Amino acid sequence: MSTKMANDRSASVVRQTKETQIEIKLSLDGVGDSLISTGIPFLDHMLELFSKHGFFDLEIHAKGDIDIDYHHLVEDMGITLGQVFHKALDNKAGIKRYGFFLLPMDETLVSVALDISNRSFLVYDVDCPTFFVRDFNIQLFKEFFQALVNELGMNLHIRLEHGDEPHHIAEAIFKGFARAMDLATMIEPRLKGAVPSTKGTLSE
Repeated sequence: MSTKMANDRSASVVRQTKETQIEIKLSLDGVGDSLISTGIPFLDHMLELFSKHGFFDLEIHAKGDIDIDYHHLVEDMGITLGQVFHKALDNKAGIKRYGFFLLPMDETLVSVALDISNRSFLVYDVDCPTFFVRDFNIQLFKEFFQALVNELGMNLHIRLEHGDEPHHIAEAIFKGFARAMDLATMIEPRLKGAVPSTKGTLSE
């Protein structure tokens, strides 16, 4: 179930399954405030970074069968976040559409490029010596981004240029993604409210 809020650059989505229950509220034109609780501390940390560095106001309340595995909740979080961005962007009128960022963090460098085009495609080129931060496998973030891309209708390329510390790699990915999304979702005044496509539409 999704609900469009009064501000057409804000939205909320509730997703409930037998495995997960997720509620998200999003404002695209925020200041980076967040209130996030998923039951997975490392996921909370990454989503807080995304909110702060993308200047998105983000409230998330989620729970799931994390006693079995983190996979369901991480993937469903990507689904729900994609849905709430899709709702907040509406027909995507006036947005810049494209975003790119190159994010350094100590030994790590990550590039992120994206196109909010209603054409879903993910290139996730991330390999490192170890994928675990305590008990969290950062390989799960590929499932997170694939689900987000499918729901939002976005072409997303994430590439680890170099790096070996998994916490740094995950953090650089989410910060870079935040900055690229901030750029792509900004209003371009020169468009004067038009959709950024020669086809005249980016909506389904």
